[in-house]
Amino acid sequence: MTTTAAMWEARAADGRGAELSAWARETALPALRGRPGLLRAELFAAPGERVLLITWWSGEPVPVADPPADLLGRPVHRWSFTSEHVE
Repeated sequence: MTTTAAMWEARAADGRGAELSAWARETALPALRGRPGLLRAELFAAPGERVLLITWWSGEPVPVADPPADLLGRPVHRWSFTSEHVE
């Protein structure tokens, strides 16, 4: 079985980091729950008002939606990685 990690990272507009994090927790995560192939989802916050959502999938990842444009300081970044080794 191939496992894919999908990373979604957004930087909030100035002073809106808490709102962006709340949007990810209250909108993005519930939209992914129950999707076929979702193994795990983890939400992180980082300096610079950045929010990171990493999801692990068996099969093709379901893309995370963009938050409302007024919450963003720049466009969302997305990457997918295929697992090569786990210990």
